[in-house]
Amino acid sequence: MNANRRDLANAIRFLAMDAVEAAKSGHPGMPMGMADIAQVLWGDFLVHNPANPRWFNRDRFVLSNGHGSMLLYALLHLSGYDLPIEQLKRFRQLHSKTPGHPEAFETPGVETTTGPLGQGLANAVGMALAEKLLAQRFNRPEFDVVDHHTWVFLGDGCLMEGISHEVASLAGTWGLGKLIGFWDDNRISIDGDTAGWFTDDTAARFEAYGWQVIRHVDGHDADEITQAIRTAQAECDKPTLICCRTQIGFGAPTKQGKESSHGAPLGKDEIAGARAALGWPHAPFEIPAPIYAGWREGNGGAAREAAWQALFEAYAAQHPELAREFTRRINGELPADFSASADAFIAKLQLEGPVVASRKASQMTLDAYAPALPELIGGSADLAHSNLTLWKGSKSVTAEGGDGNYIHFGVREFGMSAISNGLALHGGFLPYDATFLVFSDYSRNALRMSSLIPARVIHVFTHDSIGLGEDGPTHQPVEHLAALRYIPNNDVWRPADAVESAVAWKAAITRRDGPSCLVFSRQNLAHQPRSAEQLADIARGGYVLIDPPEARFELILIATGSEVELAVQAAKILEQRGKRVRVVSMPSSNVFDRQPLEWREGVLPGWCRARVAIEAGVSDFWRKYVGLDGAVIGIDSFGASAPAEQLYQHFGISAERLVEVAQSLAGLRPA
Repeated sequence: MNANRRDLANAIRFLAMDAVEAAKSGHPGMPMGMADIAQVLWGDFLVHNPANPRWFNRDRFVLSNGHGSMLLYALLHLSGYDLPIEQLKRFRQLHSKTPGHPEAFETPGVETTTGPLGQGLANAVGMALAEKLLAQRFNRPEFDVVDHHTWVFLGDGCLMEGISHEVASLAGTWGLGKLIGFWDDNRISIDGDTAGWFTDDTAARFEAYGWQVIRHVDGHDADEITQAIRTAQAECDKPTLICCRTQIGFGAPTKQGKESSHGAPLGKDEIAGARAALGWPHAPFEIPAPIYAGWREGNGGAAREAAWQALFEAYAAQHPELAREFTRRINGELPADFSASADAFIAKLQLEGPVVASRKASQMTLDAYAPALPELIGGSADLAHSNLTLWKGSKSVTAEGGDGNYIHFGVREFGMSAISNGLALHGGFLPYDATFLVFSDYSRNALRMSSLIPARVIHVFTHDSIGLGEDGPTHQPVEHLAALRYIPNNDVWRPADAVESAVAWKAAITRRDGPSCLVFSRQNLAHQPRSAEQLADIARGGYVLIDPPEARFELILIATGSEVELAVQAAKILEQRGKRVRVVSMPSSNVFDRQPLEWREGVLPGWCRARVAIEAGVSDFWRKYVGLDGAVIGIDSFGASAPAEQLYQHFGISAERLVEVAQSLAGLRPA
């Protein structure tokens, strides 16, 4: 490698060392080890425009081994993104743009939030799939308006995580030729040399997945790295894994190649030794002007974007309808008439009053909404015919197909949800995925990342309770609803009938600032009568479904999903006994909690402290709504294997039990 390249790479190394030292925490080893690879990729191949980080046809770069975040921050700063040196000096500090792990939408140029190992690879697979599908849909001869690569850096830890198996297998199946990964094969993790716990033949494994694998690349030799990248780009039908042998902590005199450089500051003496060893005489955070010039003079990002814009204008002149649709989709805008048509469908359902399982209502809604939403792309973890996520216009995504909109993920729940995050982050798609509610455990961290990023993803869960019956406690979710509701920024909907199901889908589709979880039943649910005003109120997450005709109510029953009809039945019994009862349906507590205080007080007035909540799940979640004077009917144990009707009686999830508990409250003794 010539001195100029090494100096450019050393700028990354010393920014990483200095920032970690200033923060007194962080991971200097990986940035030091991968600096040479990063310099070649970003300096010679990556297509991007630092002046416009959101340019749509840019390459996507994902740092899956996100603990080495200073590598990415150094690259962004040196390349000319809006990330001044002051922000690097504030690495890992409150409100800085350089948090400990990369966070999308916090730092210009960061494509996705990474840190939980392996998920960055999954996001990258989603991004590469999005690029391929959009190119097949919108490109025309002489007009490749969608044409970019997805690059991902991976560490040993990413490849040890099970999610890497799930998503790498799918990437090969889908033939994602513009996905290129760099494996940082330094054989060191936090616990030391990985020879004792990571002996896979990783290259053979990826070849078995259908990847092109480039072995034995010296990660510190620019010529070898360059040739590997060119070989990767020449392969159009397979993703590529470039296996790069590197030294963690490259340049550190006593810590190079050791776990001691992985996750802690090197110390002033070690950094001084590295400066001497690498010929870097500059003070901390000092980058000479020629180095800045070397990083920025060859990018040409603005010119590349201008050329693309000219291409797109010519494309729009010849294909105006395609151009308008493309622009709408990459801007994340819904068709202008979607809301009105969705409302018309909801009103039609209310009039017809179908008695169906909410999973079936979900499919009916997809049949109504999806034809007008070509950006909607869905899939299931091998449960399509149970989740009912297939709709009449579904067409499978394949390596060859150009208009697929349904993804068969196979039994890969975690990978499915993380890939969906990548699809959403890329732009041009609104993804939904699906499995049984109990298996949300498998994808839990990807669901959390949906909310943290945030990603505009719809997660569909069916078989929502003991109502699935004979499959028993291994398949019966109990704690899952509460667990999902406790994830910040995650809207969870559990609808009571077909009408609420359609409203939940509309809310999820129109939401732009985060994910939604739609939770549906296996068993049929009774239709609930509503006024036009009540129909509009569903979207508030919680609303009054039944009120006494005249007298002031003395009891509130709160329910969701399949238990709403039990609350309605109990209210009728109690009214026959002279009790005045309000029934509140709360399909989304998350949305309800965001409503103005006036609305929440109107639905659950503070003066009425006699309240009972019922839901076929853990009870503690509902204490915040019923208070110390109220009661909750739930399930605080695992389920059992039996027909659903027997299980509801066995666990006391019934109208009769609800009446009994309601009457036990102070002031509500049996008449």
